Amino acid sequence: MFGRERSVRGKVVLITGAARGIGAGVARELASRGAKLALVGLEADELAKVAADCGPDAGSWEADVTRWEDLERAVAAVVERYGRIDVVLANAGIAATGFTRSIDRKAFERVIDVDLLGVWRTVRVTLPHLIESRGYALLVSSAAAIVHIPGNAAYSAAKAGVEAFANSLRAEVRHLGVGIGVAHPTWIATDMVDNADQHPVFGPLRAANKGFASKIYPLSVAVDLISAGIAARARVVHVQGWVGVVKLVRALVPRVVELAARKIVPAADKAALADIAERGAEESSLVGPGARAAARSHGAL
Repeated sequence: MFGRERSVRGKVVLITGAARGIGAGVARELASRGAKLALVGLEADELAKVAADCGPDAGSWEADVTRWEDLERAVAAVVERYGRIDVVLANAGIAATGFTRSIDRKAFERVIDVDLLGVWRTVRVTLPHLIESRGYALLVSSAAAIVHIPGNAAYSAAKAGVEAFANSLRAEVRHLGVGIGVAHPTWIATDMVDNADQHPVFGPLRAANKGFASKIYPLSVAVDLISAGIAARARVVHVQGWVGVVKLVRALVPRVVELAARKIVPAADKAALADIAERGAEESSLVGPGARAAARSHGAL
């Protein structure tokens, strides 16, 4: 699917956001192929559990991708232990749900800080080591970079930024022997997606949108495709294939979304305001354990 895959045996793979979901799944898969996993992120206990699953060559380092000093300390420790970094999966990401006029401002900005600027920081700190190893980085964007649904503005903006960043970065470092890929997962069965579907306002809003673009795929689908993409140093990984097709007509997508939103957004807008009045803006915006961990790291909870 991606061309010739290379062995990852013995390769040092650094994954951010590795405590849960796609990051944890890919870590376990690559460890089963003989890679040495360096797991970086919040939720130290969860990270340690994943590292234990990845065998004696795996290690975990607690770090917040919104803090330069955390990443610099973690990357230095990884290089001290393994002597190199061959692959980076910049996967750390959170979501916040809400309409732009009422969403908690700090929650919105945390999504940009983690999902976009966290990727930039991860790349900047690890890039010297990838240049030395002529390695590969896969930056996790999303189908949300192409399909911009209501109530998801922060996430869509951040993930679109990751795609653009990856495309510019690829052209900048190709002559240095570094490969850059971008991954576009759609709805995957993770804690984040499950929590979003349980939201009293935005769960029903998403459920009202039927069709292939709203289908939730098993975690194994994303793990298999992303792991294969890493092994092949793929330029792009679509999870699923329809994401690549939609890219070809992306100029038409916003109009389609707007037409679909006309019937469902007015009532959801009122419901969102009522939910905020009942639970508070911060609580209403949080989606999943990762978002809560990021909020705690920033002193918001």
